[in-house]
Amino acid sequence: MRFTVVAVGKLKERFWKDACEEYLKRLQPYARTTVREVADIDPAKAGGVATARVKEGAAICGTLDSLGSSTHVMLLDIGGRERSSEELSRRLDELALRGSSDFAFVIGGSDGVSEEVRRRAVETLSFGPITLPHNLARVVLLEQLYRAQKISRGEPYHK
Repeated sequence: MRFTVVAVGKLKERFWKDACEEYLKRLQPYARTTVREVADIDPAKAGGVATARVKEGAAICGTLDSLGSSTHVMLLDIGGRERSSEELSRRLDELALRGSSDFAFVIGGSDGVSEEVRRRAVETLSFGPITLPHNLARVVLLEQLYRAQKISRGEPYHK
């Protein structure tokens, strides 16, 4: 499997970087996992939120294009489908059995994503009705991907 996390913005604080690096390291035996960051656009400099969202969306879609048309795109969205860790594991296994081995998980910026990005997503995924800062969402996503791989293989993982 190949997981690509497409995220708007860079991690600035060391603790976010350390947490992501830890889960990326843990994921490597299970799936080739990378993070592709796209620049966040300042709405004040872009002419408004809508324009910034479109510019970020174009960068996200360009990154998705580089991954190939067979990549299964999941958008993280507060209104998306909530799945337990076990359900996420089963969903990834189900998709793999259908021939999908490349997955992209999109984490938008603080003002959301463009309609173009929404159209590119095959499905949406939510971590619940709470709002997470996108730095924390990235850590939670990587942890859940790691947990999903452990569950899929029947390996122990603390609950």
